[in-house]
Amino acid sequence: MTGIELAMVAFGLLLLAIFLRVPIAAAMALTGFFGAWYLLGNPNMMLSQLKTMSYSTFSNYSLSIVPLFLLMGNFATRSGMSAALFRAASDWLGHKRGGIAMAAVGACAGFGAVSGSSLATASTMGQVALPEMRARGYSGALTTGSLAAGGTLGILIPPSVILVIYAILTEQNIVKMFIAALVPGIIAALGYMLTVAIYVRVRPDSAQAAPPKPYAERFRTLVQVWPVVLIFALVIGGIAGDWDWSRPGVQALFTPTEGAAVGAVATGLYGILTGTLDWRGFWESILSTAKATAMIFLIVFGAAMFNAFLAFTGAPMTLARWVSELGYSPYVILAIILVCYLIFGCVMDSLSMILLTIPIFFPVVMALDFGLTAEQTAIWFGILVLIVVEVGLITPPVGMNLFIINAMARDVPMSQTYIGVAPFVASDMVRVVILAAFPSITLWLVGVMF
Repeated sequence: MTGIELAMVAFGLLLLAIFLRVPIAAAMALTGFFGAWYLLGNPNMMLSQLKTMSYSTFSNYSLSIVPLFLLMGNFATRSGMSAALFRAASDWLGHKRGGIAMAAVGACAGFGAVSGSSLATASTMGQVALPEMRARGYSGALTTGSLAAGGTLGILIPPSVILVIYAILTEQNIVKMFIAALVPGIIAALGYMLTVAIYVRVRPDSAQAAPPKPYAERFRTLVQVWPVVLIFALVIGGIAGDWDWSRPGVQALFTPTEGAAVGAVATGLYGILTGTLDWRGFWESILSTAKATAMIFLIVFGAAMFNAFLAFTGAPMTLARWVSELGYSPYVILAIILVCYLIFGCVMDSLSMILLTIPIFFPVVMALDFGLTAEQTAIWFGILVLIVVEVGLITPPVGMNLFIINAMARDVPMSQTYIGVAPFVASDMVRVVILAAFPSITLWLVGVMF
């Protein structure tokens, strides 16, 4: 059995294990270990690598950004920022038909800028916006669909843990990945709002307009969201802005890891000073961060085991050469890869998809000629992958955002949630096609700033 044949068999067995509900970290680690044992004929090499692999994986300085951004998101969840964002957006948009749903999407975008987590964004904004939308007579389909879709903005608008993992796997600049995600993130939010506007015109009975708020009240609630704007500007501006014009080459106030630490401290201080984050909430944030970090790091270690096995087989590079020799258009190959991500998204979570597939697909994409530099191709592909991974969060049967929102709206059948989210999935597909056809949209801001 050749290396690529063995890799294909191992990949199939890995997917089978995932379907059988084996934890993804264990499935990848065991498949990688036994695959390498079969390939090398001796388990001693993999056993000897366990100690060095575990240390080299978890001592990676770049990974320290993950728990810091998770802590920042946990503090933001418990500090009342979501409520302030939703109130401000609702006061400005609520008088329009479908305006409360648009406000929820806008608030999700704002909260995603400080949480970096889709699940946290969906669950937190659901608690705030769901009662208001149902009280205003919004249909169950539009309510749950818009909130589930809006939650996906948590991993697209920086800072994003998934983007950090992608940047580490592909050895790309984290700051450039964050900057590249800004424009697609804004397009996503606007696309969802446009989807709501079209939805309520096709189904006028699905939403009602709220009475308009006085401008004095609108501006008062708008001022209350300054902490979100300040923290986002401090973190993203601090790691991407050129703060020292007198010294060439000094382009940032602090590194991404330092920026994550500053963001976590600033978010925590806001919660403490406003009285919304007590000691119980503080320790719950620490514990939640520790649990999520342990889960992510365990999956990262399992992926390292599986990727070591793939390296022994030589399958990624063999596959890249084979694809490049087929003579197909690079965009055809890209389309096939993105469709694979959409299929995987129906049964796998976003982090597992990234860790499992990037070592296989990334060499293939980098071997294709899109008329871009290697760095541009890597950044552009990363954003496309992030978007299609995001779609997996709102597609059945394993759309985590759907389950979270539907569990909160107990009076809405899951079938209605599926129907409600379908127009937003269509919006995502249109956005993927546009960004794939015009890479300059993704790369423009990176080119301006760097």
